[in-house]
Amino acid sequence: QVQLVESGGGLVQAGGSLRLSCVASGSTFSRNCMGWFRQAPGKEREFVAAIKWSGSRTYYADSVKGRFTISRDNAKNTGYMQMNSLKPEDTAVYYCAADGSYYSDSIRVAAREFRYWGQGIQVTVSS
Repeated sequence: QVQLVESGGGLVQAGGSLRLSCVASGSTFSRNCMGWFRQAPGKEREFVAAIKWSGSRTYYADSVKGRFTISRDNAKNTGYMQMNSLKPEDTAVYYCAADGSYYSDSIRVAAREFRYWGQGIQVTVSS
């Protein structure tokens, strides 16, 4: 069982930066693929980024490529997402997720492939 808690959200002006953190409880997080998703009002939850259990490979949605960076520190059971050059369209509730797999070579991008979810944190970008 993995429990995830996000932090680091808030209100920022367009062009600014935020760093989201996702702290995991449970010993298996370091073996899981981790992802970030977001959901804006009236829209479906969408994939943002994911990282392999080892941190050796990452994948991004086109909308955030070059602006967001996903990373993890397995020794701290923590994942991160550095968000730069934020735009008003990045405004959403952001969720971290872990897929529950063990040392998988795959990077997941579909929400249904992630077993564990955080409660979500609001990110608001003003224009």
